[in-house]
Parts: sequence; structure tokens; C-alpha cells
Amino acid sequence: MAAPEQQSTIATDQTVQPIQLRVVSYNLREHTANGELAALAEASDADVLCVQECDSNDLAPSIGGLSLAASTRTNRLGLAIYKRDDRFEVQDFNIHSLQKSLHDRVLAPAHERLIAMHLRDTEADAEVVVASFHASPLTATNSLRRKQIEAAHQFLRELSNDTPAIMVGDFNYPWFQTNLRRKIEQHGFALSLSDQPTYLRYRKFTGHFDFATSVGLHIAGVETLPAGISDHRPILVRAHYEHPGETGAVATVEHPAA
Repeated sequence: MAAPEQQSTIATDQTVQPIQLRVVSYNLREHTANGELAALAEASDADVLCVQECDSNDLAPSIGGLSLAASTRTNRLGLAIYKRDDRFEVQDFNIHSLQKSLHDRVLAPAHERLIAMHLRDTEADAEVVVASFHASPLTATNSLRRKQIEAAHQFLRELSNDTPAIMVGDFNYPWFQTNLRRKIEQHGFALSLSDQPTYLRYRKFTGHFDFATSVGLHIAGVETLPAGISDHRPILVRAHYEHPGETGAVATVEHPAA
């Protein structure tokens, strides 16, 4: 039988690992990569899958153990969120339009650019807001995209003010991210970039287009996943819940400020 001192040491060394939340984001490139979603959900072991540029009328009700929780209905390039039914209960969700660029007004690709969903995480005994976001394209200004991001964050807080939140998607913001990070942090959120660029179709525009913002969650890592047929590569965000009032983000290389 172990001595009392040894028993105490063993008990002290045992630590409880935080329950991880795995969120995947993928821009489907006008729905062309829709057929990859089931394999992506399974390979990434995603708890939540957020998609952009989808055809809401052609989304499967379930993929890779995830069920379709919500999607936009009026967009040509839609948004959707899939989640694990055995882990999450939907408390509420909202779909929002954001300030429009000239591109939006002329070509009308996306009337609604944000889905925010308040979930009850039964595995972690916690609540979390998860959002799928798609900013205006590069034809718009960075200033307009920052306003869209700020408005999106405000909608997340209005959905559930004190709940941890994560927003993933296509931010269309590959350059001058130092300035973006500063603006995001002013509103209490953290910016997390992935380990590799997410957009590789055109050499001139290579960079991090797809990333995550969060509050009340520690971001343990953001991984750029293998490329499919989309011009965007999917990302996997690994997070866990923090103590109230704390935020965390992955250390990333920043680009010069605007």
C-alpha cells in the first residue's frame, strides 16, 4: 500500500483535461464543394460545421454525424450551420444582413451575411454562441468589412450577452490584419489565424481569408485543412471554455498595419 505522502502526490498530479470544442469553417465556392462536407465532417471530427457560399435548397439534412441546424433562405450565396445532436441543443438563433458594399448592391450575392446560434453544450455543461460569417469581397474596402465584423460581434452579444462566442468564416481580409486585430480587441474579442494560408487560387491574393474571432474561449489552435475543389481551404478551430472574463487567441504573424 502506498504511503500517505505518495497517495497525496498522485492525486495532485491528476489534472482534468478541458472538454474541447471543434469548429470547422468552409467556403464552398458557390456550392461546388458541397459533396465534400460529409467526408470533411468525419475526417475533422467536427462538433460544429459552418459553411459559406452554399445553396440552402441543396444541403443535406445530416452529414458525418452532424445535422443541419439553420441556413439562410434568401441568399444566392448562403450560410449554414451543422451541429452534433447528441451534444448540442439549440436555444436560439438569428440571421442578419450587414452593411452592403457596391458589389452587394449590383450583383446581390448575399443579402444575409451572418448566422448566430446560441447552443447548450450538454457534454461540457456550458452554453456557447457559434456563428457563420461571410464578409463582402475584396472589391469592398477594409473599412466596410471592419464595420461588418463589428456589427456581427454586436449581434452575437445581443443573442446572449455573457455567453462564450466564436465566429468563423470567410472574412475576406488577407492584408493589414494588425489594424483589424486592434479593432476587434477594442470590442472584447480575440482574432485567431490558422497555421497556413486559406486561399490559394490566385498568387496575388494568397493569404488568410478564413479565420476565427472569439470571446470567453481559449483557442488551442487553428489548422488549415487539406484543399478540396473550393478556392478556399477549410479551417479547424480547437477551443475550450475559459473562466469568465478571460479571452485567448493563437499567436500569429501579423501583417503591417494599414
